[in-house]
Amino acid sequence: MRRMVMILALVAACGDDPMMMDPGPDAAMITPDAPGNPTAAQLLGALTTCNVVGGKYAHNGGGTPTVDICGLPGAVFWKADLDVDCDGKITPQCNLMTDPYFMNQTAATDSMGDPLDAAALPFVVVPGVSTRWSYRNAGLRMGSVAVVIYKDRVEYGVLGDVGPTASIGEASYRMAQVLGINPDPRIGGASDEVAYIAFTGTAAEVDVMEDHAMAVTIGVAHARALLGL
Repeated sequence: MRRMVMILALVAACGDDPMMMDPGPDAAMITPDAPGNPTAAQLLGALTTCNVVGGKYAHNGGGTPTVDICGLPGAVFWKADLDVDCDGKITPQCNLMTDPYFMNQTAATDSMGDPLDAAALPFVVVPGVSTRWSYRNAGLRMGSVAVVIYKDRVEYGVLGDVGPTASIGEASYRMAQVLGINPDPRIGGASDEVAYIAFTGTAAEVDVMEDHAMAVTIGVAHARALLGL
């Protein structure tokens, strides 16, 4: 039975900016005080020590590589910034007019074989396979569930796209939006530290990429197991 999750709307102070409008009833935001669900503080408390399993990566292309991939039981994590990925389905939020680097494809596809909708689906981008690290060898694939923590906010999503081999710290427009981060692919994103935990193994994978409710259900269960709750 799918776990019920609390839903928050973005604050109306965002005004009429379409980039920061109310995310709607499908946001599936996990709030810090949702009974039984891991909080940001609890999750961050499990990330104080890094058992290095990959890296180092830069925050952006051409930057200094400082970010490690760290191992956990049944998961890996990294701490970086958040750049907004708007690639995939063409929408009013994500297209060549809103994002000069827009590409109409993603590494993962939805149940119809189409690119993912970055404006509607929270997903995380992983670095391409290289000698630094291989997400495949780590037990991850497109559709593996991840949890992203920004300040006191927590959101779950899937691994949905593959990025450059030398940089890290990227997630979809929708992931940024529900975390309270400006999702504008040109000027948005977060330079503050963002934590990403990706759960390994087939039990942490969704069957349907766009089934966000299932990603939340799987993510909460794995996060609770990680914390011993």
